[in-house]
Amino acid sequence: MSAPSAPVTVPSSPTLLPAAPSPSRRRAVDWRIRFVALSLIWGFSFLLIKVGTDGYAPFQVTFGRMLFGTAVLAVAITVRRERLPHSVRTWGHLFVAAFLLNALPFSLFAYAELTIPSTLAGICNATSPLWGMALSLVALSEDRPTRRRVAGLGLGFIGVLTVLGAWQGFSGLDFGGTAMALLASLSYPVGWIYVRRTLAGTGFSTLALTGSQLFVATLQLAVVTPLFTSVPHRFPLIPTLCVIALGALGTGLALLVQYGLVEEIGPTTAQMVTYFIPVIATAAGVAVLGEQLNWNTPVGALVVLAGAALTQSRTRSSAKPARFSGRRPFSRS
Repeated sequence: MSAPSAPVTVPSSPTLLPAAPSPSRRRAVDWRIRFVALSLIWGFSFLLIKVGTDGYAPFQVTFGRMLFGTAVLAVAITVRRERLPHSVRTWGHLFVAAFLLNALPFSLFAYAELTIPSTLAGICNATSPLWGMALSLVALSEDRPTRRRVAGLGLGFIGVLTVLGAWQGFSGLDFGGTAMALLASLSYPVGWIYVRRTLAGTGFSTLALTGSQLFVATLQLAVVTPLFTSVPHRFPLIPTLCVIALGALGTGLALLVQYGLVEEIGPTTAQMVTYFIPVIATAAGVAVLGEQLNWNTPVGALVVLAGAALTQSRTRSSAKPARFSGRRPFSRS
């Protein structure tokens, strides 16, 4: 199946996104309010992961996240009477997408936050557009490099080195946790490129495909979790509430909000939420969890975001948006 001709972009969620705005459809809540709410929900997700791992094993946090997120989307699919995929081939592709976009990165972030601050995890997450840019140049022949985008890639790399404190020998940095967080951010664009090549034009709605994807990821975690963890002997209140919120709000409800934003204002504006997530994650980690913040962390984060923004920029000749039907995935999260 041939891939769409539009250059790859990096949405903020690890799922499939519609790309056809519907400006005539009025919403009860202004899109700016929903945009801010989505930024806050996803920005606080790294704090929720951190607190969740205080009471549960990382795989348990991820399984709970997937379970409650899938439940929210299942309700939405039922209410809207969406048609689910029935092809074995489609479910096979969804299995791979679920692993690359949900089970793997969510688990890696949970394990990473055992040893690194939630602020660093949020900033590592912001490197996804940089990974996406680099991979798309190799994997997508239609994604031509430009000076601006290559410059953005280099600038983002400098920002990552600044965050990690390269000039001081990365002292005080947990390499294992940081590597897992960066690998998680790399997993997203790998998954998006796979989805773009395999699930475009399947004839099913984005909600149906994403709900199915989360369901498959939940099954994957249901198999893996008992192999590496034991059944919890207690259910501490605060970590439990954090896991529920991470799934129901940070995964399920957030995706529904994002769908509405993409339909109303288009994917280009909606994906700008990506650049607010590390800012909010950093503020939440410092204010709520009391995490230490050195000067290089916010400065490096700003450089990373500037580089990511450049990699997603378009020249005037390529700025015309591609036309997708609402039933095709848009290639975060």
